Amino acid sequence: MAEKILVVDDELDMLMLLRMIIEDNTDHEVETTNNPSEALKMVRENDFDLVISDLKMPGMNGMELYDEIKEINPDLPLIVVTAYGSLETADEAMKKGVADFLTKPFRKDGILFTINRVLELARVKRENIELRKKLSA
Repeated sequence: MAEKILVVDDELDMLMLLRMIIEDNTDHEVETTNNPSEALKMVRENDFDLVISDLKMPGMNGMELYDEIKEINPDLPLIVVTAYGSLETADEAMKKGVADFLTKPFRKDGILFTINRVLELARVKRENIELRKKLSA
């Protein structure tokens, strides 16, 4: 099943790399932006299944973006990717509800595994919600 992924990073090379990795190895659709404010607009106007975001970006960091996305769509999972990762930052992100936290440089297999795992967990969550609705009706 082709799912829709939004990639947000202020580095254009990273946007191109992530798009290429995902599109060349999956059937998922990928949209990209280097502007966190634009990303919020895109989330409001589209049904994404996953957001992948850099942590350090000008104007709005990845955790602030995550907080804003949760206001728009509380069930939309987000993976944070950063070159500035620390155990403390990763722990904080995971406690807030970020689906996963990866450090750059990452391996192609690692990012693909993480994307597939997060999307599968989101599918199972949606299915459980639908089943509960049917059972309570």
